[in-house]
Amino acid sequence: MNDLISNIDKLHTTELGIARIKRNLGLDTADIVAWCKQSIISTRCSVTKKGKNWYANVNGCRITVNAHSYTIITAHKTK
Repeated sequence: MNDLISNIDKLHTTELGIARIKRNLGLDTADIVAWCKQSIISTRCSVTKKGKNWYANVNGCRITVNAHSYTIITAHKTK
């Protein structure tokens, strides 16, 4: 188990982060943080750490999380 999953309860984002993730992924969900948590703990999720960020790849999207603060920075659809 990696540090991101061990500290999943620390995951959070900003108001701008919520708007950015909704726009980038085309989501219409009220709780973006909960959606990201569920995606990251999914058995289909692949998590890697590069530099100061964690990258969670799942269901055709990549969620970027700061490794120090556990802030969800952004999420993008993968090609």
